[in-house]
Amino acid sequence: MSSIQNVTVIGTGVLGSQIAYQAAFHGFTVTAYDVTDDALEHARTRIAQLAPVYVADKVAGATAESTEAAAAGIRYSSDLAQAVADADLVIEAAPESIDIKRDLYQRLAEAAPQKTIFATNSSTLLPSDLKDFTGRADRFLALHYANQVWRQNTAEIMGTTDTDPDVYRSVVDFAGRSGLVPIELKKEKAGYVLNSLLVPLLNAAAGLVLEGIADPETVDKTWRIGTGAPVGPFQIYDVVGLTTAYNIASANPEPGSQAWAAYLKKNFIDQGKLGVATGEGFYRY
Repeated sequence: MSSIQNVTVIGTGVLGSQIAYQAAFHGFTVTAYDVTDDALEHARTRIAQLAPVYVADKVAGATAESTEAAAAGIRYSSDLAQAVADADLVIEAAPESIDIKRDLYQRLAEAAPQKTIFATNSSTLLPSDLKDFTGRADRFLALHYANQVWRQNTAEIMGTTDTDPDVYRSVVDFAGRSGLVPIELKKEKAGYVLNSLLVPLLNAAAGLVLEGIADPETVDKTWRIGTGAPVGPFQIYDVVGLTTAYNIASANPEPGSQAWAAYLKKNFIDQGKLGVATGEGFYRY
């Protein structure tokens, strides 16, 4: 089983930035890649903001010095070949679009060394949907993070029938060494474990609002009081990000999903209200 040390994260949005920082904080050599230098500047800001959060949340080993050192140690690149030149593991956190991911993996297959393992963080696509684009189906699998990875520190690991068992074990080992709890799936399942439980809740909440039954605040209050959960579904939407919610809903041809996508676009996406990341979504932050 090969040991992973050099990690490249592809895509530096909210979750991609968290993935990069979590790995860097736990001692891995990390490169963050995005398509433009402007996107990388936003990533630098997000990652710098995570350092004091780790201290405030009392993450094991988090001091002002250790968290700032982790942030400072991350390399940034908008050159794909340069970013993956010595990668043991590439974690793809690109937008939830099969066309974007297909193009990316075809370019990665040419740019990355043969040793490199590819892992998708896709929430909605199965690894078997993407494996044929990777040029290395035996070294490809899914590694799915939850948002706020230092708190909700699960890492769902799901291979295909082509994934080399040694590659799978290497990624399980990496997850454990990067402060995560490996959740090993025995076979492919859309939504993994977490989203198989979470998505029906979010869809039900969306339906209550679309049908005019209750407003988001009432839905959230009901869920919190009735279950003892710390947050409600629309608070979760804001954390996940409304762009992600919109992309997922848009890709589903069912009328309810299309109606939800239209609602999100009109009331939030077009107004730049994307959730916690922009300071406003269903709630202000």
